[in-house]
Amino acid sequence: MSNRKRTQSNGSTSLETELALWGGLECTVNRVGDVYQDQVKRSGHHDRPGDIDLIANLGINTLRYPVLWERTAPNHPDELDWTWNDERLGRLRELGVRPIAGLVHHGCGPRYATYDTPDFEYGLARYARQVAERYPWIDGYTPINEPLTTARFGGLYGHWYPHGKSGKVFVDILLRECRATVRAMAEIRKVRPDAQLIQTDDLGKIHSTPRLSYQADLENERRWLTWDLLCGVVTPTHALWEYLRWSGASERDLWFMVDNPCPPSIIGVNHYVTSERYLDHNVKNYPDHMRGGNGRHRYVDTEIVRAAPEKRAGLGALMLEAWQRYGLPIVVTEAHLGDRVEEQMRWLGEIWQQAQQARTLGVDVQAVSVWALLGLYDWHCLLTRVENRHEPGVYNVSSGCPEPTDLVPMIQRLAAGEPIETLVPPGRGWWQAESHMPVLMPDLVDSLVAF
Repeated sequence: MSNRKRTQSNGSTSLETELALWGGLECTVNRVGDVYQDQVKRSGHHDRPGDIDLIANLGINTLRYPVLWERTAPNHPDELDWTWNDERLGRLRELGVRPIAGLVHHGCGPRYATYDTPDFEYGLARYARQVAERYPWIDGYTPINEPLTTARFGGLYGHWYPHGKSGKVFVDILLRECRATVRAMAEIRKVRPDAQLIQTDDLGKIHSTPRLSYQADLENERRWLTWDLLCGVVTPTHALWEYLRWSGASERDLWFMVDNPCPPSIIGVNHYVTSERYLDHNVKNYPDHMRGGNGRHRYVDTEIVRAAPEKRAGLGALMLEAWQRYGLPIVVTEAHLGDRVEEQMRWLGEIWQQAQQARTLGVDVQAVSVWALLGLYDWHCLLTRVENRHEPGVYNVSSGCPEPTDLVPMIQRLAAGEPIETLVPPGRGWWQAESHMPVLMPDLVDSLVAF
C-alpha cells in the first residue's frame, strides 16, 4: 500500500490513507531446558475455533496469526499435521480477515532443527515453501518474530534454549535467524512473488547516566541489527561490523547478508512500556537482584518510566528514527500493557496518538495492532518458569472461556472510525505524569539523527 502525503497549513505533512487497525495473538512457542511452552495451548485458543469469530467481530481485518513450525511439524520434517491450520486459516479467509502468517515466534525451531544448528535455516525455508504452497492466498509473512530479542534471550542472557551467555552465541543465533528469513522469503516468493515480509522486532531506546554512555551507544546501535542485516547494510563501514567480527561472526556470514538483501516490506515495531531502558551506575539505589554489569562497570538496567521518566522519548519519536534510517512503511505490530483494563485503554490510546503524530510528520505508519487479544501467560518472568500468571488482553481467558473486557467496545468503535480521544478513559496512566508526556513535534525532526 502506498500512502500519498499532503501538506498542512503548519508546514507538516500527513498521509491521506487512514491509520488501520490490526490485531495479533500472543503465540510464543519457546524452549527452556528441554521443555517447550506453547502460548496457543495455554490460552485455550488451540481448542476454541470460535475465537476467530470473536476477533473478526472487533472490526479487525488484518491479524498476525500463528502457523508455527514447532506446532505443525514438531517431531519430523516430513510429518506435518495441517488440520488445525486448515480450520483456522480457512475461517479467517471466509470472514475476510487477512492473516500475517508467523512461522517461528520466539522459538528455537523443533528439536530436529534448532537455531543453534545449520539445519534451522534450511529447515525453516523448506517449511515456509510448504506453507506457501498449501495457502497460496496468504500474502503476508513474519518468518521469525523478533530475531534480535530472541537471540538476546537465548544467546546473551541465558533465559531460553540454548541458554547462552556470550556475544558469540548471541551473534551466531541472530545471523542464523536472519539467513533463515532470507531463505524462507525466497521460497515463499517462488510460490507467491508479491508476498510481503513484515519483519518485527522490539523498538526501544537505551538511556543512561553519563558514565555508561558507551554501553548505551552500543545497545542503541544493536537494536537495529535485525533490520540492518536484512537490508544488507552491515558492511565494514557499519558501526557494529567490528563488534560482530569480535563476537565470532565470519566475514562469509556477514557478506551473505550483504549479497542477499531481503529488506522488509513493512517494519513491524513491537513496543512496550518497558522497551525504553535506563542504565544507572548508582547501584546502591537499587535492590541487589537488579544489579549487574558488563565487566567494566556495575550498573542497573531498568525501565526509563520508573528511573528517569523525563528522558522518555516515546514511540512516536522512535518511529521517526526508524523512518529516517530505513524509509520503509511501519506498522506497530505489538503494544501490550499488563495492567487493569483502564490502563490498557490509556496505553492503546497513547500508542494510537503517537502513531498519528508521527504520520503528521510524514512517517509512513500504516497501522497499529491490538496485541495479545487473548492475553498471555507468565511473561512477568520472561517465560522462564511456569507459574500460570495470566495477563488479560482484549479478552480474559483465565476461566477457559473468553470474557470480553472494556477494550472490546473501545476497539469496535475505533475500527468504526471514532476519534481515539473520545475512547480513552479520563485521567492519565501511571507512566504518564504530566511533566514528561512524550509529544512529537515537527521541530524534533532536525534533532533526531538519521543513520
